[in-house]
Amino acid sequence: MKANAEPAKLTVAKTAGFCFGVSRAIAMTREHAAGAYAIGQVIHNAAVIAELEALGMRTVSSADEIPDGATAIIRAHGECRSVYDALAAKGVRVVDTTCPCVRKIHEIVAKEDAAGRAVIIIGQPGHPEAVAISDRAKDVVILSSPAEAAAYVQNPGFDPEKPRSVVAQTTADKEIWKICLEELKKECTNLQIFDTICSATALRQNEAAELAGSVDLMLVIGDRKSANTARLRDICAKRCAHVFLLTGAEDLAEIADELIALTPRTIGLTAGASTPEVKIEEVINMSEEKQIIQAEEVEMNPEVEESFAEMVDRSIKTLHTGQRVTGIVTAITPSDIHVDLGTKHAGFIPVSELSDDPSAKPEDIVKIGDEIEVFVTKVNDAEGIVTLSKKRIDAARGWESIDAARADKALLEGTVVEINKGGIVVAVNGVRVFVPASHTGMPKEADLNEMLKKHVTLRITEVNRAKRRIIGSVRYATEDMRKAAAEKIWETIEVGNVYEGVVKSLTSFGAFIDIGGADGMAHITELGWGRIKHPSEAVAVGDKVTARVIALDTEKRKISLTLKSESDNPWVKFTTTYQVGDVADVKVVKLMQFGAFAEIVPGVDGLIHISQLADHRIARPADVVAEGDVVKAKILEINNENEKVSLSVRAALEEGYAAYGEEAEAEETDAE
Repeated sequence: MKANAEPAKLTVAKTAGFCFGVSRAIAMTREHAAGAYAIGQVIHNAAVIAELEALGMRTVSSADEIPDGATAIIRAHGECRSVYDALAAKGVRVVDTTCPCVRKIHEIVAKEDAAGRAVIIIGQPGHPEAVAISDRAKDVVILSSPAEAAAYVQNPGFDPEKPRSVVAQTTADKEIWKICLEELKKECTNLQIFDTICSATALRQNEAAELAGSVDLMLVIGDRKSANTARLRDICAKRCAHVFLLTGAEDLAEIADELIALTPRTIGLTAGASTPEVKIEEVINMSEEKQIIQAEEVEMNPEVEESFAEMVDRSIKTLHTGQRVTGIVTAITPSDIHVDLGTKHAGFIPVSELSDDPSAKPEDIVKIGDEIEVFVTKVNDAEGIVTLSKKRIDAARGWESIDAARADKALLEGTVVEINKGGIVVAVNGVRVFVPASHTGMPKEADLNEMLKKHVTLRITEVNRAKRRIIGSVRYATEDMRKAAAEKIWETIEVGNVYEGVVKSLTSFGAFIDIGGADGMAHITELGWGRIKHPSEAVAVGDKVTARVIALDTEKRKISLTLKSESDNPWVKFTTTYQVGDVADVKVVKLMQFGAFAEIVPGVDGLIHISQLADHRIARPADVVAEGDVVKAKILEINNENEKVSLSVRAALEEGYAAYGEEAEAEETDAE
């Protein structure tokens, strides 16, 4: 070290080393290594390949080199379909270590190809993974950079309207992917985008970039043939002036003096997805021996301290159907959620097994990086896949909460997920609750299918663990809520209060209105200012209305309401328009023995006494007028207290006003 220079502080990236797919591939290969043949390198790390070959595995370049009936190992990068066909023709037993994320891309590309869409792969041409992916489509191109993407869309023969789908190699650079997409979206009018960069790769790249930007010197460990290791180096080089790519401790020994000469105070370390933990430990130990770093200053993920052998032993632990396990969410797709269980198996939760709520979105339930407990529903050792369920775990937990709710008569929220002959099934806290048709709150003749996927509130009425049966009632819950709402209303209700209500039922004498938990009665005379013969002329069941309290009986819990508004009061309109002495055209609406009632304005009638119907004596009102006749009448009296009006046709006649017919004839005569 230079004079006064002190060993640097070393920080190791949390995601340095094996990813889930690589760990799984190595574990599966170790299990079948003896006498097996691997087509190409299982992973891009010479040290790991040497260890596997020491266990009896042989590396060949093609399927032709594998004897009939032998065991073949498909590498983590995947293989072309022709390789599988050749192995099948030879009767070769296949151990497929293809990364589940890569296999998912194969499925996407095959599906898009079958739909007649061209496929664009953002990746490294010639890389085994990109080659295997491209084999799943007929019309395919691999683009490695934004420049290639720009040249692709600017080609003279390029058809912008051609249906295309774009995927990424799992280890693609996130920034390169984004820029390539921008170039493609400028010209492609029918582009489907599938972001298939492995979440573990993206996380590793982000952590490496962040770490590189905070240290004086960066060490990247990995095989020089590894694409993801080379990409880590390039990402770090954009943010740190001194970046060194090492295959292991032997490379560090060669450049130790150069590193010391740079006198870094802080050093960062990351490693490619194919780099075993032992390689990381060797580099750290060598750095301590050469006094490049201080042993006590190493900051690292505790998982790095686990030996390679221990990690492999952990990764090959057996899973069984019915087992409850904990894992980390690594990716979320429209069809399933990927979960790292720390084993050789790739864990998948089908979207249908995530929640009982059919309207729930996966991204609203789980996030990448979440630790979740799941239930193993199926184990496929041949493909290295395990199917999981989160909703079954939720259901087990839900039983306890539901039983407690039954005891407390608490109300629960749920979603209707099924309709059957006897009623409906509601998903509550991951548990199926049966609600009989008579307790759904729907009328007998109603179609229960209208409730499907609707959110409802219910009360648990029975829990039978032995029969795995839970029964609930929406009707009881509604009644409970109405009682609670009614109590709240009666605590504050006063004459004059105004409520928004709903017409609940009609009778011949009025309408019952629900004002939010309590029912009130609006008499037929309070449904409007005009005269009506039946409440149905003013309102209908289900109408939303504004009701005002006009009377209360707290002992009998009765509420009298009115729908009348003072702003529409016809008496106010009348008194602001007419006064005593005015002559108005009025319409006869009813004949009585003692006279006739006539409408002055809608809602206000006046009485014309029999003695005031003509300028001569008459025996009965019908002798001079009929219902519906419009006559001129003088206002004799206005009684504001009782809202009564006295009218006189005779007084109008005496002042020279004539009946309409006579007046019209006079006008015609004058005109002639």
